[in-house]
Amino acid sequence: MKFSIYIFFFSLTAVSQTDFQKAEQFLTDKQFSKAEILMRNYVKENPNNLAGIELLGDAYGHQKKWEGAIENYKKLVEASPKTANYHYKYGGALGMKALSVNKMKALSIIGDVKQAFITAADLDPKHIEARWALVELYMQLPGIIGGSMSKSLKYADELQQLSKVDGYLAKGYIYQYDNDLKTAEKYYKLAVEEGGSLTCYEKLTNLYEAQKQPDKAIANMEVAQDRHDSNSLNYEIGKMAAENNTQLNKGEKHLHLYITNYSVKDEVPKAWANYRLAQVYKLKNHKPDALKYIELAIAELPKNQLFQSEKTVILKL
Repeated sequence: MKFSIYIFFFSLTAVSQTDFQKAEQFLTDKQFSKAEILMRNYVKENPNNLAGIELLGDAYGHQKKWEGAIENYKKLVEASPKTANYHYKYGGALGMKALSVNKMKALSIIGDVKQAFITAADLDPKHIEARWALVELYMQLPGIIGGSMSKSLKYADELQQLSKVDGYLAKGYIYQYDNDLKTAEKYYKLAVEEGGSLTCYEKLTNLYEAQKQPDKAIANMEVAQDRHDSNSLNYEIGKMAAENNTQLNKGEKHLHLYITNYSVKDEVPKAWANYRLAQVYKLKNHKPDALKYIELAIAELPKNQLFQSEKTVILKL
């Protein structure tokens, strides 16, 4: 059993108390243990303060301390049973715990996960995240324990009423999961037309990649790059070309663009772009250039065994 839950730990309550502001800043700075210590002490002194309990649950959740998150979110649900987001966070923490335990124990949790998300969706007709969670949950659960494509589509329809883009993406997900790739492509394309965000393009790219259609994936990424001027897509295009031995000139061009435009905001180190360039030049049988770029990659990340192995291959050309 496997299902993913959309991020549910970042909806923090804006409050004026100094401790709360510090805790929120700790969470923003990813200093989760500091936020936990601060809010654990605060909640000990203020056991009925729901905002403090929520922040403590968030701090536990960020650290994957699911028992602590569950305990605090359950307090919120019991104290304020009509607050949809409390049920959503509780269900999310339970779901993440289910992924970390054995299958038999997970089965005993799933009913509570489902009920928490359903309650959140029922309480708040506009709660997008809860509906997304239900779309995924119903698709990924086996039918024998409540999985249902029709129920998943029901929540996708509700999403579409709230946000056409989310509805199209949800239906693309459903049909891709059901291996109806033609219908999935239709909905992902509708999402691109409606919203055109990087996420929309990424879902369509991933579909083409899963179908082993790298040329379609590259074409889609090029459109996305032109629209969003995303340097990361320059790398992804080059990577796709190198891994699939296709459109090598285009891959070479985009990898050089990635390196030229590289900044600290880019998540992939330049070493990897140099490694992909070495792959491209190897495939083009340009040994000197291949060696040049693999050496640049190794110089930046000398302990990377993949780079060392690639150099060995290039030297045998």
